[in-house]
Amino acid sequence: MKQLKNIFKTTQNRLIIFGLLSTTIVMTILTGVAVNNIQKNLDNGYKNFGQIISKTLAIESVEITKDIPELSKYSTLRSHSLSILGSNDDIAYIEFKDNNSKTIYSSKEDYSQRAEMARITVSSPMILKNGVYSKTVGSVMVGLSGTIIDTITNTASSTLVMIFALTWGLIMLVMIAQTLLSTKELKLLQEGVKKISSGKFGIQVESQGMTEDTKKLFDAFNDMSNRLHQYEEQNIGQLTLEKNKLEAILTCIANGVVVCDNYDNIILVNEHAQQLLDVEPKEILKSKIQQYCDTDGEMCFKDKIEQFKNTPLEIMEKKPLSFNIEVSKRIIKSVMSPMFSVNRDYVGYIIVLIDVTKEIEMDNLRSNFISNVSHELRTPVTVLRSYIDTLYNYGNDFDFNTQKEFIGVMNQEIIRLNRMVNDILDFSRYESQSVKLEKTKQDIMPIIEDVVDEMKVLAAEHKITFSVMKEPDLPDIPFNKDSIRRVITNIVSNAMKYSPDGSRIKIRAERAMVGDFIEISVEDQGPGISEENQKKVFDRFFRVENSTHTIKGTGLGLHLVKVSVEKLHSGQVFVHSKLGEGSTFGFRLPINPPIEKEEDNDEMPKKDLEKEVRQTSEQNNGNDGWEISFEKR
Repeated sequence: MKQLKNIFKTTQNRLIIFGLLSTTIVMTILTGVAVNNIQKNLDNGYKNFGQIISKTLAIESVEITKDIPELSKYSTLRSHSLSILGSNDDIAYIEFKDNNSKTIYSSKEDYSQRAEMARITVSSPMILKNGVYSKTVGSVMVGLSGTIIDTITNTASSTLVMIFALTWGLIMLVMIAQTLLSTKELKLLQEGVKKISSGKFGIQVESQGMTEDTKKLFDAFNDMSNRLHQYEEQNIGQLTLEKNKLEAILTCIANGVVVCDNYDNIILVNEHAQQLLDVEPKEILKSKIQQYCDTDGEMCFKDKIEQFKNTPLEIMEKKPLSFNIEVSKRIIKSVMSPMFSVNRDYVGYIIVLIDVTKEIEMDNLRSNFISNVSHELRTPVTVLRSYIDTLYNYGNDFDFNTQKEFIGVMNQEIIRLNRMVNDILDFSRYESQSVKLEKTKQDIMPIIEDVVDEMKVLAAEHKITFSVMKEPDLPDIPFNKDSIRRVITNIVSNAMKYSPDGSRIKIRAERAMVGDFIEISVEDQGPGISEENQKKVFDRFFRVENSTHTIKGTGLGLHLVKVSVEKLHSGQVFVHSKLGEGSTFGFRLPINPPIEKEEDNDEMPKKDLEKEVRQTSEQNNGNDGWEISFEKR
């Protein structure tokens, strides 16, 4: 049954079946025409037969009735008619009439039902001859039932149908047998091709018992298989080496690579591309690249591939098609280029995938940074210009206290402007690879106290108090005074910006629980920072916005803290925060830092250290023995 089903799969077999059906239809039409012609000829012959019968009856009737009285004619004709009807079933009735068309005798009187079966009616005149003289004395009408015709027609039709059926059946059997034999031969050849495609070169197929043409085909296949085997032995090593080289290059390349053939089937995808597209090899290999969907469920490659195919290859080769897609919150730049064989035949295309998430984020951050810096610089400059212009034009109209208030505001704006300019300058200076700071071994507490003293005036405006806690007998450590002072100022300034009015900021100086470090931490009661933003809070240009207000700034303060502590002092920075519960920012400086900082140690292990410090901070929270309070008066 399986082989019979396979018959209908090929175009050749479909044509054979179509021819068989056409032949069947033609033979059926011809058979119908032949039966119809036979029927017509039989009808004509039957009518002639009836005419002969009626003429014979007319002659006989004249002979048997010419010498008898008129009254005896009825019985004579009736007797003669019944004898004829009894010996011939094909005659339905016989009817005699005189010259006046008056019925002398009709067998319908005796065989009414048989008379109804008449299909053909013929009549002949009854002529009485006397020498040269002849006279018509009546007529004879004969009705024929057509039984003989039906029998002959049925016999002829059955014979023709039987001949047709036998002929059709023989043709069908011959065609099926021929097709099965051809299918068997092709199946043998197909199996041989499959083995060659799987790499089994040198395979041979038997050609004995095949037709001449098929034998030639099999011999050509065997010859090809032998040549491939010889070629394999000569070049398989080199081909394998080159293939392995290519796969190794594509696998190890830093960017993702997807290779598609001329029919858009993915034939190769390296490991980095699998990671970028977030797919497994079995999910994407041999599938259509247009079927891949991005994070939003859109077929991100479909339109671009259509654009690629609608553009001349010469243009695509000189200027590859470039576009961005988004997968798992990553922005991936895709560059599509055509591939050509050695003979410059187009064989498909290659898509190079580049993760540009960081670059785009940095571009956005730089744009925000420029916007923020422009705004932040414009504000103090505008305030200074307004106050200076007012004092210059109307200063004599103000009393001493008003003039002092104006000068105080101007001084604060100048300090603010100076701080922003210093942040930008320090950012440029600290990013340099060759920057080195002079460090002196000293106590860090005076720096902390000076920063707190500077902040007290601004803190008093918002009723914010400071609590400074110091662990006894802290050793002196080497650091650059100006750099660490700026670090502490930035951290405390940030804590003040985000602290609500009437809150307290706690500053601690203590030995770290893990490692040989001095740890400085600043705890506020602000809105807190999400876990996602905690990972980015020390990045350049990054700023945290909350739902209640927006704090302006350059986004460089905490980044400078990180660079100054980790890069220039071999220390560590950290942040602990919960939304709605405040934040703790801090840093650790080594008590005995290495003479030269190794580049590989920019990021020191700190997971376990932070865990211990967090526990220590919770234990020491509220230790009155350490506290020195500065409160608003």
